[in-house]
Amino acid sequence: MRTLYVVAHPESTHHVDGLVGGWYDSPLTSAGLRAATKIAVALRSAIPEQDAVEVYSSDLQRAAQTADVVGEQLRVRPVLDARLREKSYGAAEGKPQEWLRQRFVTPPAVGERLRHDEGIAGSETMYAFGARVYAAMDAILLSDCAHQIVVTHGGAITFAVASWTKLPIDSLAYARFNGPSGSITELREDDYFHNRQVVRLGDTRHLS
Repeated sequence: MRTLYVVAHPESTHHVDGLVGGWYDSPLTSAGLRAATKIAVALRSAIPEQDAVEVYSSDLQRAAQTADVVGEQLRVRPVLDARLREKSYGAAEGKPQEWLRQRFVTPPAVGERLRHDEGIAGSETMYAFGARVYAAMDAILLSDCAHQIVVTHGGAITFAVASWTKLPIDSLAYARFNGPSGSITELREDDYFHNRQVVRLGDTRHLS
Protein backbone atom coordinates (compact mmCIF):
# COMPACT_ATOMS: atom_id res chain seq x y z
CA MET A 1 0.00 0.00 0.00
CA ARG A 2 1.24 3.45 -0.91
CA THR A 3 0.42 6.49 1.21
CA LEU A 4 1.08 10.04 0.12
CA TYR A 5 0.81 12.96 2.55
CA VAL A 6 0.39 16.41 1.02
CA VAL A 7 1.27 19.21 3.45
CA ALA A 8 0.29 22.85 3.00
CA HIS A 9 3.01 24.95 4.64
CA PRO A 10 1.89 26.82 7.79
CA GLU A 11 1.83 30.56 8.46
CA SER A 12 4.48 32.66 6.72
CA THR A 13 5.30 36.36 6.94
CA HIS A 14 3.34 37.33 3.82
CA HIS A 15 0.17 36.02 5.49
CA VAL A 16 0.49 38.29 8.53
CA ASP A 17 1.77 41.25 6.48
CA GLY A 18 -1.19 41.04 4.07
CA LEU A 19 1.03 40.60 1.03
CA VAL A 20 0.50 38.57 -2.12
CA GLY A 21 2.39 35.29 -1.92
CA GLY A 22 2.85 33.33 -5.11
CA TRP A 23 6.58 33.11 -5.76
CA TYR A 24 7.31 35.90 -3.26
CA ASP A 25 9.84 34.10 -1.07
CA SER A 26 8.58 34.71 2.45
CA PRO A 27 9.81 32.65 5.43
CA LEU A 28 7.70 31.02 8.13
CA THR A 29 6.70 33.09 11.14
CA SER A 30 7.52 31.85 14.63
CA ALA A 31 3.97 30.50 14.80
CA GLY A 32 4.55 28.80 11.47
CA LEU A 33 7.70 27.13 12.77
CA ARG A 34 5.81 25.82 15.79
CA ALA A 35 3.11 24.49 13.49
CA ALA A 36 5.77 22.81 11.33
CA THR A 37 6.94 20.89 14.40
CA LYS A 38 3.37 19.73 15.05
CA ILE A 39 3.07 18.61 11.43
CA ALA A 40 6.33 16.68 11.72
CA VAL A 41 5.24 14.96 14.94
CA ALA A 42 1.88 14.00 13.38
CA LEU A 43 3.60 12.49 10.35
CA ARG A 44 6.10 10.63 12.53
CA SER A 45 3.23 9.08 14.49
CA ALA A 46 1.49 8.02 11.26
CA ILE A 47 4.52 6.38 9.59
CA PRO A 48 6.16 3.30 11.16
CA GLU A 49 9.76 4.06 12.09
CA GLN A 50 11.08 1.01 10.25
CA ASP A 51 9.42 2.03 6.95
CA ALA A 52 11.13 4.00 4.21
CA VAL A 53 9.87 7.51 3.57
CA GLU A 54 10.60 10.24 1.02
CA VAL A 55 10.04 13.98 1.46
CA TYR A 56 9.57 16.36 -1.47
CA SER A 57 9.03 20.10 -1.25
CA SER A 58 8.58 23.34 -3.09
CA ASP A 59 11.85 25.27 -3.06
CA LEU A 60 10.28 28.45 -1.67
CA GLN A 61 11.45 29.24 1.89
CA ARG A 62 8.13 28.72 3.64
CA ALA A 63 7.71 25.23 2.22
CA ALA A 64 11.39 24.26 2.39
CA GLN A 65 11.57 25.29 6.06
CA THR A 66 8.55 23.10 6.78
CA ALA A 67 10.12 20.20 4.88
CA ASP A 68 13.37 20.61 6.83
CA VAL A 69 11.51 20.25 10.13
CA VAL A 70 9.64 17.21 8.80
CA GLY A 71 12.82 15.71 7.38
CA GLU A 72 14.66 16.13 10.67
CA GLN A 73 11.88 14.31 12.52
CA LEU A 74 11.85 11.48 9.95
CA ARG A 75 15.63 11.42 9.41
CA VAL A 76 15.39 12.02 5.67
CA ARG A 77 16.71 14.83 3.47
CA PRO A 78 13.96 16.64 1.54
CA VAL A 79 14.16 16.89 -2.26
CA LEU A 80 13.33 20.41 -3.48
CA ASP A 81 11.33 20.84 -6.67
CA ALA A 82 10.38 24.28 -8.07
CA ARG A 83 7.42 22.71 -9.86
CA LEU A 84 5.70 22.39 -6.46
CA ARG A 85 5.64 26.18 -5.97
CA GLU A 86 2.46 28.18 -5.47
CA LYS A 87 0.85 29.80 -8.50
CA SER A 88 2.90 32.73 -9.77
CA TYR A 89 1.14 36.08 -9.48
CA GLY A 90 3.79 37.89 -11.49
CA ALA A 91 3.91 41.65 -10.89
CA ALA A 92 1.59 41.34 -7.85
CA GLU A 93 3.96 39.23 -5.75
CA GLY A 94 5.07 40.90 -2.54
CA LYS A 95 2.59 43.73 -3.02
CA PRO A 96 -0.38 44.39 -0.70
CA GLN A 97 -3.40 42.17 -1.30
CA GLU A 98 -5.42 45.32 -2.06
CA TRP A 99 -3.12 46.07 -5.01
CA LEU A 100 -4.01 42.68 -6.49
CA ARG A 101 -7.74 43.00 -5.75
CA GLN A 102 -7.92 46.30 -7.63
CA ARG A 103 -6.38 44.79 -10.78
CA PHE A 104 -7.44 41.15 -10.75
CA VAL A 105 -9.77 40.02 -13.53
CA THR A 106 -11.95 37.23 -12.19
CA PRO A 107 -12.59 34.17 -14.37
CA PRO A 108 -15.94 33.99 -16.17
CA ALA A 109 -18.76 31.91 -14.71
CA VAL A 110 -19.06 30.14 -18.07
CA GLY A 111 -16.40 29.68 -20.72
CA GLU A 112 -12.61 29.41 -20.61
CA ARG A 113 -11.57 29.45 -16.97
CA LEU A 114 -8.28 27.56 -16.67
CA ARG A 115 -6.53 29.54 -19.41
CA HIS A 116 -8.16 32.81 -18.37
CA ASP A 117 -5.93 35.93 -18.34
CA GLU A 118 -6.21 37.44 -14.85
CA GLY A 119 -4.84 40.79 -15.98
CA ILE A 120 -1.61 40.68 -13.93
CA ALA A 121 1.64 40.92 -15.90
CA GLY A 122 3.78 37.81 -15.61
CA SER A 123 1.21 35.74 -13.71
CA GLU A 124 0.53 32.10 -14.55
CA THR A 125 -2.78 30.86 -15.82
CA MET A 126 -4.39 28.19 -13.70
CA TYR A 127 -3.74 25.72 -16.51
CA ALA A 128 0.03 26.43 -16.54
CA PHE A 129 0.10 26.21 -12.75
CA GLY A 130 -1.71 22.87 -12.80
CA ALA A 131 0.44 21.43 -15.57
CA ARG A 132 3.67 21.94 -13.63
CA VAL A 133 2.24 20.51 -10.40
CA TYR A 134 1.00 17.50 -12.37
CA ALA A 135 4.49 17.06 -13.84
CA ALA A 136 6.05 17.16 -10.36
CA MET A 137 3.55 14.62 -9.05
CA ASP A 138 4.14 12.31 -12.01
CA ALA A 139 7.88 12.34 -11.25
CA ILE A 140 7.33 11.73 -7.52
CA LEU A 141 5.03 8.79 -8.16
CA LEU A 142 7.64 7.04 -10.31
CA SER A 143 9.19 5.98 -7.00
CA ASP A 144 7.73 2.88 -5.36
CA CYS A 145 8.39 4.15 -1.83
CA ALA A 146 5.46 3.22 0.42
CA HIS A 147 5.37 6.56 2.26
CA GLN A 148 5.87 9.89 0.52
CA ILE A 149 5.41 13.42 1.81
CA VAL A 150 4.91 16.43 -0.45
CA VAL A 151 5.22 19.88 1.14
CA THR A 152 3.62 22.53 -1.02
CA HIS A 153 1.23 25.50 -0.94
CA GLY A 154 -2.52 25.83 -0.45
CA GLY A 155 -3.24 26.61 -4.08
CA ALA A 156 -1.34 23.55 -5.27
CA ILE A 157 -3.38 21.09 -3.18
CA THR A 158 -6.13 20.89 -5.81
CA PHE A 159 -3.71 19.82 -8.50
CA ALA A 160 -1.80 17.41 -6.25
CA VAL A 161 -5.01 15.62 -5.30
CA ALA A 162 -6.39 15.66 -8.84
CA SER A 163 -3.12 14.30 -10.22
CA TRP A 164 -3.22 11.49 -7.64
CA THR A 165 -6.74 10.51 -8.73
CA LYS A 166 -5.76 10.90 -12.39
CA LEU A 167 -8.35 13.55 -13.17
CA PRO A 168 -7.48 15.41 -16.38
CA ILE A 169 -6.51 19.04 -15.80
CA ASP A 170 -9.37 20.28 -17.97
CA SER A 171 -11.86 18.75 -15.51
CA LEU A 172 -10.73 21.27 -12.89
CA ALA A 173 -12.27 24.38 -14.38
CA TYR A 174 -14.55 24.54 -11.33
CA ALA A 175 -13.43 21.87 -8.85
CA ARG A 176 -11.19 22.82 -5.92
CA PHE A 177 -9.82 20.81 -2.99
CA ASN A 178 -9.23 22.95 0.09
CA GLY A 179 -5.96 22.58 2.00
CA PRO A 180 -5.61 25.31 4.65
CA SER A 181 -2.24 26.44 5.99
CA GLY A 182 -0.55 23.73 8.05
CA SER A 183 -2.97 21.03 6.91
CA ILE A 184 -2.23 17.43 6.01
CA THR A 185 -4.05 15.65 3.18
CA GLU A 186 -3.69 11.86 3.18
CA LEU A 187 -3.93 9.90 -0.07
CA ARG A 188 -3.77 6.12 -0.30
CA GLU A 189 -3.47 3.45 -2.99
CA ASP A 190 -4.26 -0.17 -2.20
CA ASP A 191 -2.11 -3.04 -3.45
CA TYR A 192 -4.97 -5.20 -4.72
CA PHE A 193 -7.26 -3.05 -6.87
CA HIS A 194 -4.77 -0.14 -7.09
CA ASN A 195 -7.64 2.21 -6.32
CA ARG A 196 -6.59 5.64 -5.13
CA GLN A 197 -8.58 7.34 -2.41
CA VAL A 198 -8.58 10.60 -0.50
CA VAL A 199 -8.47 9.44 3.12
CA ARG A 200 -8.54 12.94 4.64
CA LEU A 201 -8.46 16.35 3.05
CA GLY A 202 -7.01 19.50 4.62
CA ASP A 203 -6.86 18.02 8.13
CA THR A 204 -5.68 20.51 10.78
CA ARG A 205 -6.49 18.59 13.98
CA HIS A 206 -2.77 18.13 14.70
CA LEU A 207 -2.42 21.91 15.09
CA SER A 208 -4.79 22.06 18.08
